[in-house]
Amino acid sequence: MTFSVSRALGRELKPGDEIVITRLDHDANISPWLLLAHDTGAVVRWVDIRKEDCTLDMADLEAQINSKTKIVATGYASNAVGTINDVKTIVEMAHAVGALAYLDAVQYAPHGPIDVQALGCDLLVCSAYKFFGPHVGILYGKLDLLDRLSAYKVRPADDRPPYKFETGTLNHEGIAGTRAAVEYLAQIPNLQSPVSKGNQRRRIMAGMTAIKEYEKTLSARLISGLQQIKGLKIWGITNPAQLDRRVPTVSFTLEGHSPREIAEYLGQRGIFVWDGNYYALAVMECLGLEPTGGMVRVGPVHYNTEEEIERLLNALEMMVVKGNSR
Repeated sequence: MTFSVSRALGRELKPGDEIVITRLDHDANISPWLLLAHDTGAVVRWVDIRKEDCTLDMADLEAQINSKTKIVATGYASNAVGTINDVKTIVEMAHAVGALAYLDAVQYAPHGPIDVQALGCDLLVCSAYKFFGPHVGILYGKLDLLDRLSAYKVRPADDRPPYKFETGTLNHEGIAGTRAAVEYLAQIPNLQSPVSKGNQRRRIMAGMTAIKEYEKTLSARLISGLQQIKGLKIWGITNPAQLDRRVPTVSFTLEGHSPREIAEYLGQRGIFVWDGNYYALAVMECLGLEPTGGMVRVGPVHYNTEEEIERLLNALEMMVVKGNSR
């Protein structure tokens, strides 16, 4: 989706215009802008991260934005280290110089409510596969902007937004699957604040808020447990008072064990994690982890339990014990 939108935006860029991107992002929100800059003569400005807690360096972001900035592209949350960015402030910083604010919400979408009107962003993308639907891209954009942009599509396709951003025949099965996923999220019980069945938006927001609150309990137990394992380093926010600043996605490295070795060990015990860079190449390069196999990523969601977290922690403890007894 970002490749398609970036090409449409590229028609409005001229040589010397600037695009701001960050080292905290998935490469899906980096490579499209690098390629666009190459094709248009635009300049890319990188925003660094604070290595001690893997948060975005907001002072550096402010320094990179100037009167030449035309697009500020940032992630809502990091798929590698779980950091939730202060996207509302980022949108305001972009708009202060007349730039467009583009948000990649793929990683955040399954973990909390999103209100594009409150954020004020110009464009936001996510994918239904992250919130338990099919593998389809989703684009939100302000109507006047979508109407103005020239989309790359087949000629018979509708010229009106949002249809103009479909490359041809609609993905009907993907649309149906996405609707089912949204309806599932809307029916997640929120016992603390019952919501009328007649208001779909309120039900969705209530469901996502309930998910966010429950997942914080998983984050707290996972992080506190991992911190007790000798030689293990969590990359990202670990302060229990700052769990609102991260999603439950937690990544770590462990002395004496490669990320692949850890993932295979856990997989043999029915515990499934991911190792590597998860396409967050810039994050791993910035932290010096790309040559060593990246990190191990644990990705709890709302259907996971604290008992499953305990299984993971026990397995890692056993791995360390066995390693030390060699």
